[in-house]
Amino acid sequence: MIKGIIFDLDGTLVTSSLDFAMMKAQLGCQREDDLLEFVSSLPSPYMREEAMDLIRQHELQDANQCTFIPGAKNAVDTLHQRGFKLAIVTRNFSKAAQIKLQRCNMPIDIVVTRDDAPAKPDPSALLCIADRWKIARSECIYVGDYLYDIQAAHNADMHACFFAPHALPDYANQADLIFTDWEQFAEMVEQLNLKTLHQLA
Repeated sequence: MIKGIIFDLDGTLVTSSLDFAMMKAQLGCQREDDLLEFVSSLPSPYMREEAMDLIRQHELQDANQCTFIPGAKNAVDTLHQRGFKLAIVTRNFSKAAQIKLQRCNMPIDIVVTRDDAPAKPDPSALLCIADRWKIARSECIYVGDYLYDIQAAHNADMHACFFAPHALPDYANQADLIFTDWEQFAEMVEQLNLKTLHQLA
């Protein structure tokens, strides 16, 4: 039975215009490399802080422009009303994440950012939330729109649910569940629970 749903933020619940290619170019990071890992590998604290400042500036600008992705607000509200436990795990830093939550007025009070736990695909944030909820990992779904989200869910022994509003990337088949429209999501979770009940009967 699914009791807890953890969401990614950017590109999953809210819009994002972050240009990672541009940020990588500005910092001298190779396109195929992870941006946060690149920053952490810089040789001096000063260089790391300068790089993080640039990333935060981009994130704050993005946060002040975000809106709900179509259908996401209704899905979140529906799941909240049905009693599911809800949380967010994002690679954003805390201030940008809070601005996005305030702009979109979400009924979600557990938000874990990269300031609070190692960034995805590290499972630490997901595991911390399951422990806080006092439910099994198998009773949780993590919902996201990128490979790191699928990897984080699997690393935490949770169901990986992939949001794919556009063309499916090659790695999509690694997810346990795939949906293309938020209007489908709440019923998909309910159907999954009904299927589990039938299997247990």
